[in-house]
Amino acid sequence: MHFSPEIEERLAQLQEKYEAMGQDMPAYLDGLLYADFLTYWDYIHLDTLLSLQSPKTPFPDEEIFIIYHQITELYFKLSLHECKQIVAAKPLTVDFFTARLKRINRYFEALTHSFEIMVDGMEKEQFLKFRMSLLPASGFQSGQYRMIEIYASDFINLVAKDKREELRSATIEEQFEHLYWKSGATELATGKKTLTLKQFERKYAKTFIELGRATVDNNFNALLQQFKYSGQATTDLEDELRQLDINVNVNWPLSHYKSAVRYLNREPEEIKATGGTNWQKYLPPRFQKRIFYPSLWNEEQVENWGKGWVEKVLKEVSGA
Repeated sequence: MHFSPEIEERLAQLQEKYEAMGQDMPAYLDGLLYADFLTYWDYIHLDTLLSLQSPKTPFPDEEIFIIYHQITELYFKLSLHECKQIVAAKPLTVDFFTARLKRINRYFEALTHSFEIMVDGMEKEQFLKFRMSLLPASGFQSGQYRMIEIYASDFINLVAKDKREELRSATIEEQFEHLYWKSGATELATGKKTLTLKQFERKYAKTFIELGRATVDNNFNALLQQFKYSGQATTDLEDELRQLDINVNVNWPLSHYKSAVRYLNREPEEIKATGGTNWQKYLPPRFQKRIFYPSLWNEEQVENWGKGWVEKVLKEVSGA
């Protein structure tokens, strides 16, 4: 049997590779000879993936709720995959930074567009019944989402707006105690933490603090300032960062707000979210004024942060 020049070249390259590692190439060829062909379902562990839905009630729409949240977490994992590449790049170039930001924006835009599944894709009566079996779990408890926020900006920009100036020189640990999202799971009457918040902090507090420390000098806002200082910042980079600000801090929470209004707004009183989160104050962007890149927005834009989006959605929902 005669091998083509292409096959001979590949064999020579393999021989060189395995010799360099002190390995026996024929043994590896035996393994290749007896190995079965890879299938799509085995490669992505499809059977396992499709078995990960375990509804707690007999209501069919609960499965929609579970699958959509699982999809959301996979998109968050994709976003974190890009975040980690950005902070690990040595040296980091403006082009690489911009390209990875575009990917993250694409993931969040896909999520925002798909959220209609949660807004109109379930029967309201089913949701209001099966949700009670989920207590005290809440989408509020997404650790991956909080990690994306930490990668995206200086830790101080995640502190509740009425505490930012006071804590600007504080340690990460001190700032952590006043992160904006904590007020969303704190009882207004007593100031006590809900069980949802207690569970969340127990699992992730150490991780968030360590990540905050690790990204002091290479979170996205710090990197932006470094590129601006060196004169390397580009319009494309700043545009992608602005879009990320809007995607994460306006469009994504507003999608949840729209869903909450659809399912939880019942006159004359509001229905609490599953984790006891104060969604009326926690979700609207204009209340939090959470902005990753303050230097990229003017005073008027900051003042009206998210206001137009909220008014638009309320009009849409009330007219539906």
